[in-house]
Amino acid sequence: MSNKKAVNKVKRKNPNLRLVKNDDMKPESSNSGRKEKVRFGKTKRMMILSAVLLSLLGFLIAAYIYIINNYTVTTVHVEGNIHYTNEEIMEMVMGGAYGDNSLLLSLKYRDKGIENIPFIEMMDVTVEARDTIRITVYEKALAGYVAYLGRYVYFDKDGIVVETSTEKTEGIPQVTGLKFDHVILHERLPVEKPEVFAEILNITQQLDKYSMSADKIYFDANYQITLLFGEARVALGNDIYIEEKIMKLQYILPDLLGKSGVLDMREYSEDTKSYSFEQD
Repeated sequence: MSNKKAVNKVKRKNPNLRLVKNDDMKPESSNSGRKEKVRFGKTKRMMILSAVLLSLLGFLIAAYIYIINNYTVTTVHVEGNIHYTNEEIMEMVMGGAYGDNSLLLSLKYRDKGIENIPFIEMMDVTVEARDTIRITVYEKALAGYVAYLGRYVYFDKDGIVVETSTEKTEGIPQVTGLKFDHVILHERLPVEKPEVFAEILNITQQLDKYSMSADKIYFDANYQITLLFGEARVALGNDIYIEEKIMKLQYILPDLLGKSGVLDMREYSEDTKSYSFEQD
């Protein structure tokens, strides 16, 4: 009997009987097992990666808290500044987010200073301890300033215009009597006698040597020198014996302060060493 006839005979006895072919009962492909293993492997790696990332995040948070709590600057030493106050220098160096953190400051200013600030050549920042830094200011060498078109024009020992500003700097004398018709930043003031700038620098250095500061240095048409201390004027004449005149002036000046008049030292020499004061 053929298979087909046998099947029909059985079905007549049991209409609900269903024949399942061997092809329909093939076991699932082994690829299914591999997929389950791959899926499990990916999950395990993601869990490990997540754990590593969480650990790293926790470490970073702990390090951040430690740095913030242990590297806060509480003591600042500022030296070398004249034009700017200590507070202004501190703001330039420590301004911005986390500017009071010594560790971040040491990274920010490592192997480099601060430049491109008016009147300042360079500023160095040194971290001396976790809570202490030192700011060293190197200001540009200013010999004096002239007033021009409502601004203060500062120049160095060579007469080169260093800065212009609307603010006056204490300790830098105003120079008057010089004739010029224009001012160009980083160029020399166009005066008739360029040698006058060396004289100005010498005068300011000598005054500083003896702890004196003139309000003005005046040059007349013949470049004769007069120093002004308030209402008191000191006529020095030419630059001969200028060092000796200023050395002597340190003993006379206290008696002149508050007075109005002229101290005539133009005839001072090694032989005469004479001077006189004529009160207004």
